[in-house]
Amino acid sequence: MDNVSQVAVVMVPLPAQGHLNQLLHLSRLIASHNTPVYYVGATTHIRQAKLRLHGWDPSSIASIHFHEFPIPPFTTPPPDPYAPHKFPSQLVPALTASTHLRQPVFAFVGGLSGIFRRVVVIYDLLMSYVVQDMDSLPNADCYIFRSISCFSVCSWEVSAWPNLPADEAEIQILKEVPSVKGYYSKEFSDFLDLQYGATKVSRGEIYNSCCEIEGFYLDLWEKRMETNGGGNLWPIGPFNPAKIPGRSNHECLKWLDKQGVNSVILISFGTTSSFSDEQIEEIAIGLERSEQKFVWILRDADKGDIFAGDARKSQLPIGFEERVRERGIVVREWAPQVEILGHPSTGGFVSHCGWNSCLESIINGVPIAAWPLHSDQPANAVLITKVLKIGVELESWTRRGDELVSSSRVEEVVRRLMAAAEGDEMRERAAELGKAVKKSIMEDGAARTKIESFIVHITR
Repeated sequence: MDNVSQVAVVMVPLPAQGHLNQLLHLSRLIASHNTPVYYVGATTHIRQAKLRLHGWDPSSIASIHFHEFPIPPFTTPPPDPYAPHKFPSQLVPALTASTHLRQPVFAFVGGLSGIFRRVVVIYDLLMSYVVQDMDSLPNADCYIFRSISCFSVCSWEVSAWPNLPADEAEIQILKEVPSVKGYYSKEFSDFLDLQYGATKVSRGEIYNSCCEIEGFYLDLWEKRMETNGGGNLWPIGPFNPAKIPGRSNHECLKWLDKQGVNSVILISFGTTSSFSDEQIEEIAIGLERSEQKFVWILRDADKGDIFAGDARKSQLPIGFEERVRERGIVVREWAPQVEILGHPSTGGFVSHCGWNSCLESIINGVPIAAWPLHSDQPANAVLITKVLKIGVELESWTRRGDELVSSSRVEEVVRRLMAAAEGDEMRERAAELGKAVKKSIMEDGAARTKIESFIVHITR
């Protein structure tokens, strides 16, 4: 064996789309350096990750070894669009069932440790319970993967952080992020307690980010880790492709081909958000009155098993699609969001500000109308609108998710982003940032150097 092939990497993702996706992208990047990568999880979630791979040629994951393990049956309730909060509680049974991966994953890594000189385990922080026994293997090195922005992490920790230069503007912005403490359901809080209470086996933390996006906060967190003896920090993203190879045949891309540059706004709220029919009606009315071109991805949130049963089909106002058919389309199935954001006709994005969506928007130079709904999204919205200044707030986050955002507010913000000088200025800043990030992840760029130095580090 050469030095690289003496080391194997095992990925342990959280079974939720935004987490599965990021570690699959990282798996591809590491595997491209001639390093064996094993991506592990329950059968249904590995199937989901592979099915939804986008932005890369599907054949690019052919070298990744997928290992499926059985977990106990779990309930798959549908999302509740009328819940008093927007956290995807329907996913909690699947997350809880994933804790049963502890023994089989440990046995699997133990088997690899007898074959390879070193086994590197990269695990989602919210899978800490599953990997906590790895320190009993003398040749296993573990790294925590943070699936969120470093800005989010800093904002959650800032109140308990001693000796911070409180007068700095970057620190003050952290304090503007609304707290999510006490927001989660008891079931998810119990799951979090299980993860945070598990023994942390780690030689460092990996972020899907780079200094061009949040350099100040990466440096701040790295100093915090050094103070606490937490190992190295590795910002080795974005994992997104700098250039999308090929193109899918999705109808919305053909429609975009016929539109002008920067003339279309994308509306998409990710895989963990559902709206009531009343809120969907308000969005539809606002879009119609804005008179702007749009692509609206209108899907219900994922269930714990996306292959179990049918998804709810949201109701639109009668005659809406017919009235707007010349300037807008509604997509009700899985759509190639990366390709839509990368299309020259796309000039804006109404988004929940999940970290995947933020990165996809940033790298393509598309400004955001921020509508955060839960988890790290409120922090990401602050990063987008107040730090990077490449977005406008459509709706501020509140603990309750059943308050309607009016059609007039949707209309106003869409117009500001797409048909006002303010939007043009944000587009210019977003384009400049996108170019810098693309340059960073291409050959000889700073982010590319980071991933290569990480490979050298784990294969030393």
